[in-house]
Amino acid sequence: MTKPLVALLSGAGISTDSGIPDYRGPNGLWRKDPEAEKLVTYDYYMGDPEIRRRSWRMRRANGALTAEPNAAHVAVAELEKSGVPVRVITQNVDGLHQLAGMPARKVLELHGTARQVVCTRCHARGSMEDALLRVEAGEADPPCLTCGGILKSATVMFGERLDPVVLGEAVAITKACQIFIAVGTTLQVQPAADLAGVAADHGARLVIVNAEPTPYDDRADEVIREPIGTALPELLRRVGAGSGC
Repeated sequence: MTKPLVALLSGAGISTDSGIPDYRGPNGLWRKDPEAEKLVTYDYYMGDPEIRRRSWRMRRANGALTAEPNAAHVAVAELEKSGVPVRVITQNVDGLHQLAGMPARKVLELHGTARQVVCTRCHARGSMEDALLRVEAGEADPPCLTCGGILKSATVMFGERLDPVVLGEAVAITKACQIFIAVGTTLQVQPAADLAGVAADHGARLVIVNAEPTPYDDRADEVIREPIGTALPELLRRVGAGSGC
Protein backbone atom coordinates (compact mmCIF):
# COMPACT_ATOMS: atom_id res chain seq x y z
CA MET A 1 0.00 0.00 0.00
CA THR A 2 1.40 3.37 -1.04
CA LYS A 3 1.94 5.69 1.90
CA PRO A 4 0.36 9.15 1.61
CA LEU A 5 2.54 12.15 0.88
CA VAL A 6 2.48 14.42 3.92
CA ALA A 7 3.15 18.13 3.44
CA LEU A 8 3.75 20.11 6.61
CA LEU A 9 3.57 23.90 6.62
CA SER A 10 5.25 25.17 9.77
CA GLY A 11 5.14 28.63 11.28
CA ALA A 12 6.65 30.36 14.28
CA GLY A 13 4.50 28.44 16.76
CA ILE A 14 6.42 25.22 16.19
CA SER A 15 9.61 26.86 17.46
CA THR A 16 8.35 28.65 20.57
CA ASP A 17 9.19 25.60 22.72
CA SER A 18 12.77 26.06 21.50
CA GLY A 19 12.82 29.56 22.98
CA ILE A 20 12.22 31.46 19.74
CA PRO A 21 9.29 33.90 20.15
CA ASP A 22 6.56 34.12 17.55
CA TYR A 23 5.47 37.39 15.99
CA ARG A 24 1.68 37.61 15.89
CA GLY A 25 0.55 35.44 18.80
CA PRO A 26 -0.85 36.80 22.08
CA ASN A 27 2.70 37.22 23.40
CA GLY A 28 4.25 37.83 19.99
CA LEU A 29 7.08 40.22 19.28
CA TRP A 30 4.99 42.60 17.18
CA ARG A 31 2.38 42.97 19.93
CA LYS A 32 5.01 43.68 22.56
CA ASP A 33 7.02 46.08 20.39
CA PRO A 34 5.33 47.22 17.14
CA GLU A 35 8.45 49.23 16.27
CA ALA A 36 10.41 45.96 16.04
CA GLU A 37 8.76 45.24 12.70
CA LYS A 38 10.87 48.01 11.16
CA LEU A 39 14.00 46.00 11.94
CA VAL A 40 12.93 43.34 9.43
CA THR A 41 11.37 45.65 6.82
CA TYR A 42 13.57 46.05 3.76
CA ASP A 43 13.04 49.74 3.02
CA TYR A 44 13.62 50.80 6.64
CA TYR A 45 16.65 48.52 6.87
CA MET A 46 18.27 49.79 3.69
CA GLY A 47 17.49 53.45 4.28
CA ASP A 48 18.39 53.91 7.95
CA PRO A 49 21.81 52.99 9.42
CA GLU A 50 20.36 53.16 12.94
CA ILE A 51 17.73 50.56 12.01
CA ARG A 52 20.53 48.32 10.73
CA ARG A 53 22.51 48.74 13.94
CA ARG A 54 19.42 47.87 15.98
CA SER A 55 18.82 44.86 13.72
CA TRP A 56 22.30 43.53 14.35
CA ARG A 57 21.84 43.99 18.10
CA MET A 58 18.54 42.09 17.85
CA ARG A 59 20.24 39.24 15.97
CA ARG A 60 22.87 38.98 18.69
CA ALA A 61 20.22 38.87 21.39
CA ASN A 62 17.52 36.63 19.94
CA GLY A 63 19.33 33.32 20.43
CA ALA A 64 18.08 31.77 17.18
CA LEU A 65 21.51 30.32 16.36
CA THR A 66 21.79 28.57 19.72
CA ALA A 67 18.22 27.21 19.82
CA GLU A 68 17.73 23.45 19.75
CA PRO A 69 14.97 21.47 18.02
CA ASN A 70 12.05 20.54 20.24
CA ALA A 71 9.75 17.51 20.35
CA ALA A 72 7.65 18.77 17.44
CA HIS A 73 10.64 19.15 15.10
CA VAL A 74 11.93 15.74 16.14
CA ALA A 75 8.53 14.12 15.50
CA VAL A 76 8.50 15.43 11.93
CA ALA A 77 11.98 14.06 11.26
CA GLU A 78 11.08 10.71 12.82
CA LEU A 79 8.01 10.40 10.60
CA GLU A 80 10.21 10.94 7.54
CA LYS A 81 12.74 8.38 8.76
CA SER A 82 9.94 5.83 9.24
CA GLY A 83 9.41 5.73 5.49
CA VAL A 84 6.43 8.06 5.17
CA PRO A 85 7.09 10.59 2.39
CA VAL A 86 7.27 13.96 4.13
CA ARG A 87 7.99 17.42 2.75
CA VAL A 88 8.34 20.43 5.03
CA ILE A 89 7.38 23.88 3.82
CA THR A 90 8.43 26.31 6.52
CA GLN A 91 7.85 29.99 7.12
CA ASN A 92 10.57 29.84 9.77
CA VAL A 93 14.17 30.87 9.23
CA ASP A 94 15.72 29.05 12.21
CA GLY A 95 16.86 25.83 10.49
CA LEU A 96 15.52 23.67 13.32
CA HIS A 97 13.80 21.17 11.04
CA GLN A 98 17.18 20.31 9.51
CA LEU A 99 18.90 20.20 12.90
CA ALA A 100 16.24 17.73 14.05
CA GLY A 101 17.18 15.38 11.23
CA MET A 102 15.02 16.33 8.25
CA PRO A 103 17.10 16.10 5.06
CA ALA A 104 17.76 19.63 3.79
CA ARG A 105 16.51 18.67 0.32
CA LYS A 106 13.09 17.90 1.83
CA VAL A 107 12.74 21.30 3.55
CA LEU A 108 11.61 24.36 1.64
CA GLU A 109 12.46 27.58 3.48
CA LEU A 110 9.93 30.06 2.10
CA HIS A 111 11.42 32.99 3.99
CA GLY A 112 15.09 32.04 3.69
CA THR A 113 17.49 31.32 6.53
CA ALA A 114 18.78 33.36 9.47
CA ARG A 115 21.90 31.21 9.55
CA GLN A 116 23.44 33.05 6.61
CA VAL A 117 23.95 36.65 5.54
CA VAL A 118 23.78 38.02 2.02
CA CYS A 119 25.15 41.22 0.47
CA THR A 120 22.44 43.43 -1.00
CA ARG A 121 24.85 44.64 -3.69
CA CYS A 122 26.96 41.69 -4.92
CA HIS A 123 24.81 38.90 -3.40
CA ALA A 124 27.80 37.18 -1.79
CA ARG A 125 26.76 34.89 1.06
CA GLY A 126 28.43 34.16 4.35
CA SER A 127 27.86 32.76 7.80
CA MET A 128 25.63 34.66 10.21
CA GLU A 129 27.81 33.37 13.03
CA ASP A 130 30.88 35.02 11.47
CA ALA A 131 28.98 38.28 10.95
CA LEU A 132 27.87 38.33 14.59
CA LEU A 133 31.46 37.80 15.71
CA ARG A 134 32.30 40.99 13.81
CA VAL A 135 29.48 42.78 15.61
CA GLU A 136 30.81 41.57 18.96
CA ALA A 137 34.24 42.84 17.94
CA GLY A 138 32.85 46.35 17.48
CA GLU A 139 31.41 46.58 13.95
CA ALA A 140 27.93 47.92 14.63
CA ASP A 141 26.84 47.55 10.99
CA PRO A 142 29.32 45.15 9.34
CA PRO A 143 29.64 45.67 5.57
CA CYS A 144 30.18 42.97 2.96
CA LEU A 145 33.80 41.81 2.98
CA THR A 146 33.70 41.34 -0.79
CA CYS A 147 32.37 44.66 -2.04
CA GLY A 148 31.56 46.82 1.01
CA GLY A 149 27.82 46.66 0.39
CA ILE A 150 25.10 46.41 3.02
CA LEU A 151 24.75 42.98 4.62
CA LYS A 152 21.42 41.54 5.70
CA SER A 153 20.28 38.18 6.96
CA ALA A 154 19.51 35.76 4.12
CA THR A 155 15.83 35.98 4.98
CA VAL A 156 12.90 37.47 3.11
CA MET A 157 12.22 40.77 4.83
CA PHE A 158 8.87 42.54 4.75
CA GLY A 159 8.77 44.32 1.40
CA GLU A 160 10.73 41.60 -0.42
CA ARG A 161 9.29 38.94 -2.71
CA LEU A 162 9.53 35.24 -2.01
CA ASP A 163 11.83 33.27 -4.29
CA PRO A 164 9.46 32.24 -7.13
CA VAL A 165 11.29 28.93 -7.61
CA VAL A 166 10.90 27.95 -3.95
CA LEU A 167 7.26 29.08 -3.94
CA GLY A 168 6.61 27.10 -7.12
CA GLU A 169 8.02 23.96 -5.51
CA ALA A 170 5.85 24.54 -2.45
CA VAL A 171 2.72 24.83 -4.58
CA ALA A 172 3.61 21.66 -6.51
CA ILE A 173 4.10 19.69 -3.27
CA THR A 174 0.85 21.07 -1.87
CA LYS A 175 -1.12 20.01 -4.94
CA ALA A 176 0.41 16.52 -4.84
CA CYS A 177 0.02 15.70 -1.14
CA GLN A 178 -2.72 13.64 0.43
CA ILE A 179 -2.32 15.11 3.93
CA PHE A 180 -1.53 18.78 4.55
CA ILE A 181 -0.72 19.83 8.12
CA ALA A 182 -0.45 23.52 8.98
CA VAL A 183 1.23 23.84 12.36
CA GLY A 184 2.06 26.90 14.42
CA THR A 185 1.02 29.37 11.75
CA THR A 186 -1.75 31.98 11.83
CA LEU A 187 -2.24 31.46 8.08
CA GLN A 188 -2.38 35.21 7.59
CA VAL A 189 0.79 35.91 5.61
CA GLN A 190 0.32 35.45 1.88
CA PRO A 191 1.18 33.73 -0.36
CA ALA A 192 2.24 31.02 2.12
CA ALA A 193 -1.10 31.05 3.92
CA ASP A 194 -3.04 30.23 0.76
CA LEU A 195 -1.24 26.89 0.51
CA ALA A 196 -3.83 25.58 2.98
CA GLY A 197 -6.58 26.51 0.53
CA VAL A 198 -4.68 25.00 -2.38
CA ALA A 199 -4.35 21.73 -0.45
CA ALA A 200 -8.07 21.61 0.31
CA ASP A 201 -8.95 22.47 -3.29
CA HIS A 202 -6.87 19.52 -4.52
CA GLY A 203 -8.44 17.00 -2.19
CA ALA A 204 -5.85 16.79 0.59
CA ARG A 205 -6.94 16.17 4.15
CA LEU A 206 -6.30 19.53 5.84
CA VAL A 207 -5.28 19.54 9.50
CA ILE A 208 -4.55 22.77 11.40
CA VAL A 209 -2.59 22.69 14.66
CA ASN A 210 -2.55 26.18 16.14
CA ALA A 211 -3.45 27.82 19.44
CA GLU A 212 -5.42 30.64 17.81
CA PRO A 213 -8.16 30.53 15.14
CA THR A 214 -7.04 30.86 11.52
CA PRO A 215 -8.92 31.99 8.38
CA TYR A 216 -8.85 28.40 7.10
CA ASP A 217 -10.34 26.62 10.11
CA ASP A 218 -13.71 26.22 8.42
CA ARG A 219 -12.07 24.36 5.53
CA ALA A 220 -10.06 22.02 7.73
CA ASP A 221 -10.92 18.36 8.30
CA GLU A 222 -9.43 18.62 11.78
CA VAL A 223 -8.45 21.57 13.98
CA ILE A 224 -6.24 20.95 17.01
CA ARG A 225 -5.83 23.62 19.70
CA GLU A 226 -3.61 21.59 22.06
CA PRO A 227 0.04 22.59 22.71
CA ILE A 228 2.13 21.82 19.64
CA GLY A 229 4.90 20.05 21.56
CA THR A 230 2.52 17.25 22.52
CA ALA A 231 -0.23 17.51 19.89
CA LEU A 232 1.97 17.28 16.79
CA PRO A 233 3.95 14.18 17.89
CA GLU A 234 0.65 12.43 18.70
CA LEU A 235 -0.86 13.45 15.36
CA LEU A 236 2.20 12.24 13.44
CA ARG A 237 2.17 8.95 15.32
CA ARG A 238 -1.35 8.44 14.02
CA VAL A 239 -0.23 9.29 10.51
CA GLY A 240 2.74 6.94 10.75
CA ALA A 241 0.54 4.13 12.04
CA GLY A 242 -1.75 4.53 9.05
CA SER A 243 -4.72 5.49 11.15
CA GLY A 244 -5.10 8.85 9.48
CA CYS A 245 -5.65 12.23 11.10
